[in-house]
Amino acid sequence: MMDTTLALLGIAGAMTVGAMSPGPSFVMVARTAVTSRADGLAAALGMGAGGLVFAIAALAGLQAAFLAVPALYLAIKGLGGAYLVYLGFRIWRGARQPLAVAQEATDPSQRQQQGRGRGKRTFLLGLATQVSNPKTAVVYASIFAAFLPREVPLVLALAVPAVIFCIETGWYSIVALALSSAAPRSAYLRYKVWIDRAAGGVMGLLGLRLVWSAVRGGH
Repeated sequence: MMDTTLALLGIAGAMTVGAMSPGPSFVMVARTAVTSRADGLAAALGMGAGGLVFAIAALAGLQAAFLAVPALYLAIKGLGGAYLVYLGFRIWRGARQPLAVAQEATDPSQRQQQGRGRGKRTFLLGLATQVSNPKTAVVYASIFAAFLPREVPLVLALAVPAVIFCIETGWYSIVALALSSAAPRSAYLRYKVWIDRAAGGVMGLLGLRLVWSAVRGGH
């Protein structure tokens, strides 16, 4: 029981540090949150779902699959990088466009339906952004390999994905709540063009780096 607890605490600590490291997921949640708190929280939930996918995949032997079939990792890296470049291009291109404010329906049921529609789209975008970075998958697999015992008890196999989901969702929810307050929102609206261009540039460069690494064979 002690070994199980230590393994879980080790994974939780390492993943918390990893989640707090700036990257494409942070850029996406931050940019979404300053325009809408609800959408920011939906994106945070998408990040948690992406972490859950990686946790389950790592437990299922993702690192072993990458080692056995190197071309699989390179293909995923290339596709993930291309997706990040696409997101960066969209953000950069829309930098000068004013924020599209959804028209609120007068009927409460219609307002609720509109909110669900936007939340679902943002959730899926957050999920796609999280899983598009294959290096995250390798980080998950490496951390799990370092902390998990050779034979993983069922209770640990069930607890790890749940803890990962809570860490990812919790951290990005904090980001969403912090950046959706009045002061950050006002600053974003004032400097939207430059902030969007910076965010799009960072996203695009990260994607190009992944694509170039895939072309060079992972080096």
